[in-house]
Amino acid sequence: MADYKIITESTADLPDELVKKLEIEVIPMEFIFGDHVYHDYPDAREMSSEEFYGRLAGGEMSKTNQVNTITFIEAFEPWLEQGMDVLLIGFSSALSGTHARALEAAAELRAKYPQRKIVTVDTLTATLAQGLLVYYAALKRQAGARIDEAADWVNIHKFKVSMWFTVDDLNHLKRGGRVSSAAALMGTVLGIKPILQITDEGHLVPREKVRGRKQSLDNLVSRLARTVQEPEKQTLFLVHANVPEDAKYVIKQVKSHCKFRDIVVNNLGPVIGTHTGNGALAMFYFAGSRG
Repeated sequence: MADYKIITESTADLPDELVKKLEIEVIPMEFIFGDHVYHDYPDAREMSSEEFYGRLAGGEMSKTNQVNTITFIEAFEPWLEQGMDVLLIGFSSALSGTHARALEAAAELRAKYPQRKIVTVDTLTATLAQGLLVYYAALKRQAGARIDEAADWVNIHKFKVSMWFTVDDLNHLKRGGRVSSAAALMGTVLGIKPILQITDEGHLVPREKVRGRKQSLDNLVSRLARTVQEPEKQTLFLVHANVPEDAKYVIKQVKSHCKFRDIVVNNLGPVIGTHTGNGALAMFYFAGSRG
């Protein structure tokens, strides 16, 4: 097996069992309720998904912090000390300043460990789209791909990961500036559900408005059916914000259109969930482009 460590942030939303199986290191990002800071671990050791979304539903507000330079150094350096290289597959620089802090850490450690490679990839995406790229890079590492080969593969294929996303509560998008207060109010009254996508530049943008929850879920499935390439060779990733029944419905609809090699489902973590609220659901797969 190639001698480097793949590292990502918890915004990748990878299931804990995959993290362990593929020997990925995940940097837990911070989320905050009141004065208490929690860490978003893949095994949800500090707060379960049910508790997190329950607190949001109860009216509490969560905030998030980006990863700082010191945290990246603390994640990278133990592997460098062991004589290993490091490949960071990171959260979109268009959504957070986290990747800039990773670059600072990498520059500092390259000076300290000039014989080692530290490669950073800005995925320009988030949640299980980021996780999908980490997953395939880890499989390539297990198959013997060198660090530069794995990084090059991610840089090429990150623009082919299609992500379609819907939310059930427009108020969290309003807080993040994704929709106006007037649009959030009108959308809530009329039952409007946005269909969102991450662009090639890494921004989350609305693409369509659909009236009704079921219609928004069906829209996601329809978009997948039109754009997916060779699903029988792919693993579909799906993430949801505390709506397991909606996830089951979507999977059933997907299976009626096409057959994937495998389907991985996980909860949307607190860091991204802070900005989407309860009811968000998204699917991630390879297509000809993100659109």
